[in-house]
Amino acid sequence: MAKKPDFTHCKALITGGSSGMGLEYARQLAARGTALVIVSNEAERLEEAARELRDTYGVEVASLYMNLARPSAARELYEWCKEQHHEIDILINNAGIFFFKDVTDTDPAKIETLINLHVLTLTQMCRYFAVDMCARRKGWILNMSSMSCYTPNFGIALYAASKAYIRVFTRSIYWELHDYNVVATAVCPGGVATHLLGLSDKLLQLAVRVGAMMRPEDVVRKALRALFAGRKQTIPGWINYPALAAVMLLPPPIRLWAKRKFVK
Repeated sequence: MAKKPDFTHCKALITGGSSGMGLEYARQLAARGTALVIVSNEAERLEEAARELRDTYGVEVASLYMNLARPSAARELYEWCKEQHHEIDILINNAGIFFFKDVTDTDPAKIETLINLHVLTLTQMCRYFAVDMCARRKGWILNMSSMSCYTPNFGIALYAASKAYIRVFTRSIYWELHDYNVVATAVCPGGVATHLLGLSDKLLQLAVRVGAMMRPEDVVRKALRALFAGRKQTIPGWINYPALAAVMLLPPPIRLWAKRKFVK
């Protein structure tokens, strides 16, 4: 987009905004003077995050405790924003879950939760808020995909498939929204050093040191740069490009062998 946005007159809605990547998006947007609406199913962390953001950056912060994996969540959140007079200029669809388990070993209820959160809620959030953005001829939508979306991934089939949907969906609506001066960007990071994977702080620090993972603040900085530059997709971190190529060239039987040998 040609004109640089005035972030002090913008308001961002961030799902999963109480911790991890979501909180980092909130911090970096608040540092630009952007007012925030953060949504999460972590009640205590949500209030702590809201206080931190207000005290540190002096911006308006509204918070809402909500389970975004319910089928009606997107509509209810949109209606709440309308009732509270929150006009959303920047939508960050960040909320997500991760688990390593074969599909046949996964509780059907957990499958439903993942698909609702990654596919249904994200899609409807884009639909509801993009209508208003198109009417105002201004808006930015960032959807968190993953580098795992490019190849078959044994043990995270549900996660990778849902992230593939997010990537294709976002690249498609990018063009649907283009004439309305609204941007949609898919972010496809590799490993990010957050607690989403359930690793200890020591292991996360080691992964960052050896280049296997990126720090959340680095991923978010690159993701926001891509969003406000009007790009349809980004894979943050140059190391992820050769890494992705290497994984795609690795025959599936070899990867299946590695899964059987190293994953308990």
